[in-house]
Amino acid sequence: MSKPKVVFDPFSDDFFNSPYDTYRRMREETPVYYDEKYDFYALTRHEDVAPAYKNHETYSSARGTDLATVRSPEPPTPKSIIYMDPPDHRAMRSLLNKVFTPRAIQAQKQTVIETIDHYLSAANLDQFDVVQDFSAPFPVEVITAMLGVPPEHRQQIRLWVDATMRREPGQVEMTEAGLKAVTENAMFYLNLLQERRDDPRDDLFSQLLQAEIERENGERTTLEDLEIAGFAVLLGAAGAETVTKLIGNAAVLFGEHPDQWQKLLDDRTKIPAAVEELLRYQAPSQYNVRWSLKDVCLHGVTIPAGNPVFLINGSANRDGDAWTDADKFDIDRDPNEAQNLGFGYGIHSCLGAALARLESAIALEKLLDFMPRYEVEWDGCQRVAMQNVAGWQNVPVKVIR
Repeated sequence: MSKPKVVFDPFSDDFFNSPYDTYRRMREETPVYYDEKYDFYALTRHEDVAPAYKNHETYSSARGTDLATVRSPEPPTPKSIIYMDPPDHRAMRSLLNKVFTPRAIQAQKQTVIETIDHYLSAANLDQFDVVQDFSAPFPVEVITAMLGVPPEHRQQIRLWVDATMRREPGQVEMTEAGLKAVTENAMFYLNLLQERRDDPRDDLFSQLLQAEIERENGERTTLEDLEIAGFAVLLGAAGAETVTKLIGNAAVLFGEHPDQWQKLLDDRTKIPAAVEELLRYQAPSQYNVRWSLKDVCLHGVTIPAGNPVFLINGSANRDGDAWTDADKFDIDRDPNEAQNLGFGYGIHSCLGAALARLESAIALEKLLDFMPRYEVEWDGCQRVAMQNVAGWQNVPVKVIR
């Protein structure tokens, strides 16, 4: 009997729960996948996904990075660097790199430590949910503090982000609640910008208000408010989601692989390598969508110009042709064996990757102290149902004393 045709539905329980068997079949059977239901193409092999992320002349970000936005005739709003191709992207990235420097990231280390300590010290050992009590609230505190968001508003940013990302099975477009959250989030940042104009402080908003950028015509101007707000929305979302999902995934994966957790207990110098393996094995961001600007032929299949194309880094990072024992979770893996696409690749690689790595490493270090022995309470675990995100909403654990 022939196998049923492989179906990749990014808005299904199959995707939300664990798409890796589907990815494997796509790599083997249909490396250039076409979906009739939603009318998109998808690339899954590492040899195809990695170059595609670097090829903005073929795979454009200018129409958006998710299916609903890419298919829309309206340009994505608010203005954001992730919706730009060169030369606009080059100028904006150059400016943001000057603000988001390695020195600026390292300056956040003590803030990260103090924020993590605050949440773990308040945790109940008898009822500890790694996500709800820890990895959900702490990362957004760090990134919004950098931006200049007052403390009383920081958790609201996370709630807005969650609302914009949430999808039910079969739902492509953002919900009404999500659209409302986008508007409220953008208006909050625009109002905060006005406050910073009148009262500049030592934060990213104040720096961006003073920054100048060279436009395509050679003219140097300050950033528009919508450009700054777009950057803030992006940074707030990435800061609120990436580390949250990575640490939630970590608790589950180390619960399934206690020998790997023991390696960290025995040798904490392995923590940075563990972060890289977590990003590879179960990347918080599973894919990005691009718009094909020209016909491209791969594996005998032509992707016509003017079509959405999913670049599935979550699959590429589990490709056995790129990684040895790709489906094995191994923190001792050689991180240079292939390009890890957990934070994207090319011009749109994650701007906040260094901060996310710093937060994740410190979080793992602190969890090793907080719960050196633990068991995941599997019946209470619940995954998120979110666009392009893999992770957990609840990961309750029993801390063994």
